[in-house]
Amino acid sequence: MMVEHGQLLIENKAAKELNDVHLAQMLTYLKLSGISLGFLFNFNVQHFKDGVRRVVL
Repeated sequence: MMVEHGQLLIENKAAKELNDVHLAQMLTYLKLSGISLGFLFNFNVQHFKDGVRRVVL
């Protein structure tokens, strides 16, 4: 699921862990949309803060 709002792109995941494939996907979304800031949220973690990754293009 991808949500765009202004200059922020959000990608929600429920993966075992965030890896390079997820980062590459987010970077592609950022490049194609012209947005420079995004967040990857992984909801499959015990503590939500452990599943948040900020991505800047």
